[in-house]
Amino acid sequence: MSANQTVDPEEIAELIARCKLSVSVSEFHGSLVGYLSAGGRFPHGSVLSALEFEPDPAPNADEQAMLTRLRHQTEEWLADPELTFSPWLPDDDAPVPERAEGLTDWVQGFLGGFGLGGSVEVNRGMSDDAKEVLQDMAGIATTEFEFDADDDVNDESLTELEEFVRAGAMLLHAELSRASRPANDTLH
Repeated sequence: MSANQTVDPEEIAELIARCKLSVSVSEFHGSLVGYLSAGGRFPHGSVLSALEFEPDPAPNADEQAMLTRLRHQTEEWLADPELTFSPWLPDDDAPVPERAEGLTDWVQGFLGGFGLGGSVEVNRGMSDDAKEVLQDMAGIATTEFEFDADDDVNDESLTELEEFVRAGAMLLHAELSRASRPANDTLH
């Protein structure tokens, strides 16, 4: 694998299965994005350790390298002025209940990762917009979706929530990750 090769959700799904992690791909990605958005550091380089996942068996050297690439790729996408970042959710053509579950998993992962990655001092200095985004995400994470008989209405509503979550994650990342990143935790 090339050092610049993009990591995709299928590779993470294989890692999750092999390492027996009890998490979905959406929740895993949300955890990483939340951790990065809160300014989380990787003092020992291990993504799984930072996110407090306990693999059994541990990832091999190639999988560790893939996780490091995913970390850097995600950070780049979150900071991209072209707004290329997108949460890893079920495809748009997946059934609406599956998409809703994926969104809930992603947001739950995001909030957990955000809590692990953030410091109290940084979080105290959050703007009102950032605080509101976190409150709204907490609401999404605990929502039990009820679906309308009209799939178009369901699809449109879910698409709006997905866009809110995407924009909210980018806002939190832009506001908080730079404020708490130490000079010695550079991206390569």
